[in-house]
Order: sequence, then structure tokens, then C-alpha cells
Amino acid sequence: MRRIRPLCMAVALALVAGTMAMWLATAAYAQGGALQGTVLDTTGKPFADVTLTIKDVDTGKTFTAKTDAKGHYSVSGLGAGKYSIDLSAQGKVIYQTGVTLASGTLPPFDLNLKEIMEKDSAANSEAEAKRQAAEKAFAALKAHYDAGLAAITAVKAEQTQLAQTPKEQQGPIQDKINQDGATAVTELSAAEGLMKPEDPNRAIILSRLGEAYEAMGKWQEAADTYQKSIAAKPDVAANYNNLGNDLAKLGKVDDARAAYQKYVDLNPTDAALAWRNFGIVLYQANRMKEAIEPLQKATTLDPKNAQAWLLLGIALVNTMEFKTVGDKITPVIQPGTIEAYQKAIDLDPTGSVGVQAKQGLESLQAMGVGGIDMKVGSAPASSKGKGKK
Repeated sequence: MRRIRPLCMAVALALVAGTMAMWLATAAYAQGGALQGTVLDTTGKPFADVTLTIKDVDTGKTFTAKTDAKGHYSVSGLGAGKYSIDLSAQGKVIYQTGVTLASGTLPPFDLNLKEIMEKDSAANSEAEAKRQAAEKAFAALKAHYDAGLAAITAVKAEQTQLAQTPKEQQGPIQDKINQDGATAVTELSAAEGLMKPEDPNRAIILSRLGEAYEAMGKWQEAADTYQKSIAAKPDVAANYNNLGNDLAKLGKVDDARAAYQKYVDLNPTDAALAWRNFGIVLYQANRMKEAIEPLQKATTLDPKNAQAWLLLGIALVNTMEFKTVGDKITPVIQPGTIEAYQKAIDLDPTGSVGVQAKQGLESLQAMGVGGIDMKVGSAPASSKGKGKK
């Protein structure tokens, strides 16, 4: 085996010292007028001609000593206190340590560079093993996460295709949605399982997992997952909007309203969007009476959104009452109904929203409701705020 020559050894030790970041021993040694001990090299043999520079940390006073042929050194005149110690060979610092001296009997302060190197090597090996394990775990986590996102993307494309496909031909597409949705849930659950509870990125994984459950129409699982994400990182506004959507679909209207309000508190510039989303979800769930309040908020905050006005008009129509006079039944529409339809027409006169609003007004006319003008620009001042509670 090739032996390390003294100069090579000094260079190697200098490199090691660079990675130790000024390691300082803090064991207390007695002060008896002199500090002495033995220095052994990286082979465990006496290390001759090594210079020890011993510096009082508090006063800056410096002492020097040199090892003899047996690696022994001795320096006198040291008082009680903390000292830094530099070992130098051939003019280069090869190791740094420290010692605290106190009054009493002086034990030897030996430095075995072989043992120090072995301990450092073992620590480096352990650190490298941990690094490799962490790298492997991250690669596995990323693979699951990427697979989950790919499945969610596929589901969204399939849902778009489903909406454009005749109902009698939707079966195979729905099966693919269910399959890809299940894959997304499996992969993202696996990714989340590889993370520590305190990992700041766990909230992101949970948000995506909530999306996966939504893709499958599993609203309760989605809501539960978004709540976990919120618990991990409570300042992400989008999670409250998504949570509100899921709770509304579950019929938990009060809880949904609270979630949307939290979204608005965190992101006030999108308040109209939040209340419109709330109204749309309730509308789609045929909860027309409950949809009125959020749609009124949405149209107040964003009076130029034709869809919100149309949905408000439809919700108001579906909650109108009827009175009987003699043998005649007369509709009693909610205040703001006609205005909502006419606002939708004004904002989208030739589009699909405007067409549906015109059809709504025509239905009211057919029922005998008066005061309806379907001309563009004819919407009266809104009185939606005066509707029945």
C-alpha cells in the first residue's frame, strides 16, 4: 500500500480542516501553568515538527509550541480561559480546535489525527448516505406527483370532450374519466404519504389531491382534503374557493358561505368571482332560493357580468309566488327579476346569455307578467336589494 508522505498528509488534513468549519472542543481542562500533550498523525504515529498556535479567545494573546520527535509539546504561561488552537505543518494550517482551561490539576491535551479523520470520515459517510436516501425519496415523490398531475390534466380534457358529446355516447368517456381520476388520487396520495407532516410543500400536494377527488365527483373527500391543505398552509386563498365549491355541492351552505368569505378576506379583488361561483354551484344543485344572495352580491360587485345577471333572474323566477283571486292564479314575481333579465340582455344582446334572458322574459310575458320591455338598454334601475328574504 502506498504511504502518505508528510507533505501530502498536510495538504489532505488542510482539506479536511476546510470541511470542519472551525470545529472547537469545549471540554474544560485545568490550568496548571502549562498545556501539554501528544500529537499523532493520520497513521497514529507521533507527529513531529508540528507547530501549535494557541490563542486566548478573550484577550487575543498568542502562545506557540512545537512537537518533538515523539510528537510531544508543552507551552507554559496560560491562564484560565478559552483558547483556540491551530496545528500547522510546513507553514499550512492542517487542523483547528479549541480548549477551555480552568484552575486545578492539568490533564494532557492529546490530539490523535487518525481518530479525528476516521470520525470525520464516518460522519461524512453517514451524511452522504442520508443525502442519497433523501435524493431517492424525492425522486419517488416527484414521480408520483408528476403522474398525478398528468392524470388530472387528462381528466380535464376528457370532461371537456364529455360536455361536447351526445349523452348516449358519453359512457366510454365517463369510464376514462373515472379511470384517470382514480389514478390521480392513487399517485397523489402516494406522494403525500412520502412527505413529513411539517413539510411546507405538503399543502401543495393536498391541494392537487383535492382536485383529483373533484375530478371524480367525490365532493366530501375533496372538501376533507382541502381542509387538510388549509390546516397546513392557511393563507392560500384558492383552497377556500375550492372548499366552498365542494361544500356547496354537498348542501352545506353555511359552511360553504364561510369558506367563500374567507377567500374574499384573503383575496378581496376577486370577491365577485367568489360569490358568483357560490351562486353557480347552488344554481346547479337546484338550490335556487339560496343562490339569490350570492348572485346579488356578485352582480353588485361586478355589474357587467351577463351570466351572473341571467342566473340571478332564473333564481328569482324559480322562487316567485302565486296568488289566487277568484278562479284566477296570478304570478307574483320577486323584485328585481325583470331587471336581472334585462341587464343580461343589455350586456350580451346577441350572445347565448342574452338569448336565454329574452326567453325568460318571454315566459314571464306568457304568464301575464306586465312591464316587460326586451329592447336593449331598457333595463330599469335595479331593485334586487328589495326582494323577499
